[in-house]
Amino acid sequence: MDRVARRLLLDVVDAVFAVNGGLLRAGDELGHAVGISAAQWQVLGLVEHGPDTAASVARRRGLRRQSVQETVDRLLARGLVERHPNPADRRAPLIAITDTGTKRLQEISLARNHWLDLLGQDLDPADLAVAARALQLLRERLGVPARDTEHND
Repeated sequence: MDRVARRLLLDVVDAVFAVNGGLLRAGDELGHAVGISAAQWQVLGLVEHGPDTAASVARRRGLRRQSVQETVDRLLARGLVERHPNPADRRAPLIAITDTGTKRLQEISLARNHWLDLLGQDLDPADLAVAARALQLLRERLGVPARDTEHND
């Protein structure tokens, strides 16, 4: 990699860190209306399509398992997820979304869609496609598994 490309990649990394912070703040603000944090929203979104372990959720988000487990514990206490036995590993229960958790996700989806419309109003879809592809490649190189489900609208 030449110096210019390295500098551009560093610019992308810096921007991703800054955008991540902004997205978490925005996620907390959007979630506040329905009583969930951005971290809780992420976990609910990942178990929405089927039960999973805290360790798997952590891998898919590139997070520490302990952080995800703390979030899962908060969700359990609020009745937004529940534990199920894991036939593959007794020590790692499956986390499943409850009907109440599903309702929270449905409530937040309207606010999310409005926010996305505002956030992306001047962005060219072709630019977004290039950015998404570059970030997916970086994700793969960092060993962070891709989300294996489609986005809900």
